[in-house]
Amino acid sequence: MSQINPTLVTFLVYIIAMVGIGLYAYKSTNNFDDYILGGRSLGSVVTALSAGASDMSGWLLMGLPGAIYLSGLSEAWIAVGLIIGAWLNWLLVAGRLRVHTEVQNNALTLPDYFTGRFADRKRILRMISAVVILVFFAIYCASGMVAGARLFESIFGWNYTTALWISAIATISYVCIGGFLAISWTDTFQAGLMIFALLLTPIMTYLAIDGNAAQFTVLLETARPQAMHIVSELSTVAILSSLAWGLGYFGQPHILVRFMAADSVKTIPAARRIGMTWMILCLGGAVGAGFIAIAYFQQHPEYAAVVSANPETVFMELTKVLFNPWIAGIVLAAILAAVMSTLSCQLLVCSSTLTEDFYKTFLRKNASQKELVWVGRLMVLLVSVLAIWMAGNPDAKVLGLVAYAWAGFGAAFGPLIILSLFWKRMTLTGALAGMITGAIMVIVWKNAFGATGIYEIIPGFISATIAIIVFSLLSKAPEKDITDRFEQADELYKASK
Repeated sequence: MSQINPTLVTFLVYIIAMVGIGLYAYKSTNNFDDYILGGRSLGSVVTALSAGASDMSGWLLMGLPGAIYLSGLSEAWIAVGLIIGAWLNWLLVAGRLRVHTEVQNNALTLPDYFTGRFADRKRILRMISAVVILVFFAIYCASGMVAGARLFESIFGWNYTTALWISAIATISYVCIGGFLAISWTDTFQAGLMIFALLLTPIMTYLAIDGNAAQFTVLLETARPQAMHIVSELSTVAILSSLAWGLGYFGQPHILVRFMAADSVKTIPAARRIGMTWMILCLGGAVGAGFIAIAYFQQHPEYAAVVSANPETVFMELTKVLFNPWIAGIVLAAILAAVMSTLSCQLLVCSSTLTEDFYKTFLRKNASQKELVWVGRLMVLLVSVLAIWMAGNPDAKVLGLVAYAWAGFGAAFGPLIILSLFWKRMTLTGALAGMITGAIMVIVWKNAFGATGIYEIIPGFISATIAIIVFSLLSKAPEKDITDRFEQADELYKASK
């Protein structure tokens, strides 16, 4: 009898559990609103943890620990920027967006919200924003597919194509079956798995080097003398570019949709506290794992070969070395959870955009709810096939694609979302100008000025904000019914706090 592979068994149990949750959610999906936003029924815990899990992809357990292991604490600035950005997003955007989307004809998607907010009768803004979502999310989904394939390839030694299809099918199945509720419930479970792994691994790594602070410091200074310097040799531009990742939160559709799905504004403050606590602990664990690993692999060079060749495997290698195979399977499943939680919500956002903003708007205005749900499922499959095709190249640069897509959404939608919720005078012309300017600036800056080291979200965000303000003031003031709806939403938000 062949020996049982504990990690494989753990992964199979985990995947079966996720599909099981999808089947359970299927029973609660009665219409398209349920499929796309879960009927706006999420409580504070599910809202918080599903938002966090959908945000933190495989980058949290692979990219960040790897960067810290390679360069030290100077790479932690990005975590600081993300924490600040996420907190401001919860504080300034979450509650207001929940109310405004409901007032604007119960908008189910961001393009739907923009159409109602600015009375876009010609549906130009809906079309362009939907295209922006599809373009950048195609890149995002492909990067998620690659990350999942890399995980299966690394752990089980499968060839890249086999690993790609298995990891993709695991995610696609429960998204198709259960929609938004399945994603939100699985994200909540996955968030628990991620924080368990990220808190346990750095503690076990520190204990493995005898938990001696003096010895730890000596090992660290021998391996990477600059590792403890949070500024190190970084320039001001490098630090600001890392912090600027936080700007991206205001424009990420897969995160904003969680705010739209909360059961009420009163849910948001508790969700913010839960979500931010989870995020800070997870980022701290990821930084800690990479940092302590520097000393561990200096003390145990016999295990360091794989990590030296590819620093992004540091979390996986620590897990394999330090834990019992069955516990290691659970911890490694957390990486799969991070990949699946982000990819699943990205697939659903693409599906909702294609279904609500193209199919229903331009092809079948009178489509039944049942028809829309099944079209939504079909769109998940179509987007998945496209992402798998894009991810077919095993040499795809995952982290570079993620950074590009994050900047694209942050610049195109971030200023648009913030100003639409706070500025009554904002116009359709201003919204169009800002979104187009932000998206184009990111693309142009990345390709023409990338050598400057300035993260493209900075010029993109600034130029989009300026474009919105200038073109709004130059164009005719919004009609009274537009400002009346804005004031109604603003009053409802203030009254519900």
